[in-house]
Amino acid sequence: MSSIPITVRGAELMKQELHRLKTVDRPNVINSISEARAQGDLSENAEYEAAKERQSFIEGRIQDLEGKLSNAQIIDPKLLDAEGRVVFGATVELEDLAARTRVIYQIVGDDEADIKENKISVSSPIARALIGKFEGDVAGFQAPSGPREYEVLSVRYE
Repeated sequence: MSSIPITVRGAELMKQELHRLKTVDRPNVINSISEARAQGDLSENAEYEAAKERQSFIEGRIQDLEGKLSNAQIIDPKLLDAEGRVVFGATVELEDLAARTRVIYQIVGDDEADIKENKISVSSPIARALIGKFEGDVAGFQAPSGPREYEVLSVRYE
């Protein structure tokens, strides 16, 4: 498996989730299974089935997080010296040339992308168009709503 780029913040959030799954969620679901077993007939025990499904989800998520963390290439945007170029981890201020609106995005790994927090995935069309650009450059890409163009107003590494 190839390395997965992730910011320091993203790696920390994954580690926190993994810790919670192992120390809180896993013991709770084991407890739930034990309580459901104590109720007797397991063939018609909805609580038992729900607890087993939850256990399966938790174990799958633990394996997923451990795999991603073991292959993670953790990048601290503060330590980047990309000479003003848009790279993974950079925070960019953009102007939509058609709508004349400004937005600020940070380019992050797939697992940490959250548009509500203005974090876009490095594999998204807009991020792919922005990578390698400098302040003043125009990046064009195909969005679901049609072609879009953004001018790079500033590039920060924070």
